[in-house]
Amino acid sequence: MNSSRKEEILDIAREALQIEADALLRIKRDLGDDFLRAVETILACKGKVIMTGMGKSGLVAKKIAATLASTGTPSFYLHPGEAFHGDLGMISSEDIVLALSYSGETDEVLKIVPFLHENGNTLISMTGNGESSLAKNSNIHLDVAVEREACILHLAPTSSTTAQLALGDALACALMKLRNFSSMDFARLHPGGSLGRRLLMTVGNVMRKHDLPVVDEQTSASEMIHAISKGGLGLIVVQRDEEILGIVTDGDIRRAMESRQAAFFDIHPMDIASRSPKCIAPTEKLIEAEKMMTEHKVNSLLVVDDAKRLVGVIQIYDIKL
Repeated sequence: MNSSRKEEILDIAREALQIEADALLRIKRDLGDDFLRAVETILACKGKVIMTGMGKSGLVAKKIAATLASTGTPSFYLHPGEAFHGDLGMISSEDIVLALSYSGETDEVLKIVPFLHENGNTLISMTGNGESSLAKNSNIHLDVAVEREACILHLAPTSSTTAQLALGDALACALMKLRNFSSMDFARLHPGGSLGRRLLMTVGNVMRKHDLPVVDEQTSASEMIHAISKGGLGLIVVQRDEEILGIVTDGDIRRAMESRQAAFFDIHPMDIASRSPKCIAPTEKLIEAEKMMTEHKVNSLLVVDDAKRLVGVIQIYDIKL
């Protein structure tokens, strides 16, 4: 591909991004009372927020439903065509319906409006035409009008779907704030995700607690090397009875071998041990263990009980699984 062709492609991409960015800035500038009414209405809802829409608007509606549901606002997507053929039974009178149609004239969406009125549902619409049939028959209308689509033919939904998606995210963010939705709430709804795991699981759930590499003060240098290798944790814990005296890492061993050379084999654990190893309780959350490791720039923590006795070892690799 020659340089002029590359630049042409990049220019097209930059123009598309600029058109969509301009559309979002207009939405931001005009945000006002209708948005506030929508947020307050959803916040007071005793049922669910049911998203609906056809085509590209339907795809955006599915994403907004997923975002709302994962951030504390119960929500699901209902296909308007399926709704008209029996699935209207999924809508209770306490639910709010948020319908997306850029034209505001999508036949499948308009067909379910009479039922929503009769059923007593609040209807919020998101369209690009405030004079459309859907907008006029809604309790609240959210304007997502864009000057033009980013598509080179100005036909394919691009800027308009970006505007819908962004406004849906704005709704979710505002509702999160008003609900005091916390990272712990997010983790509870995402137990299978990395954040959920770190916020919900404890150190005791993942720590290594069997066959811990423990040595005493009189262990020889060669025995230390063997213990570190056998333990598989890159460290050994030095104890007197059940008192933790320190730890020796494989890095400590390497540095001692380099600095002491022939005298290395005369050393004992406490000659090179870190005497104040970082410790954590088994009841602490994984995210706290991660914070400690980051703060102290270590990859391992000793896990101790209330009596400061060793019960396990946790490493950064256990948290990052």
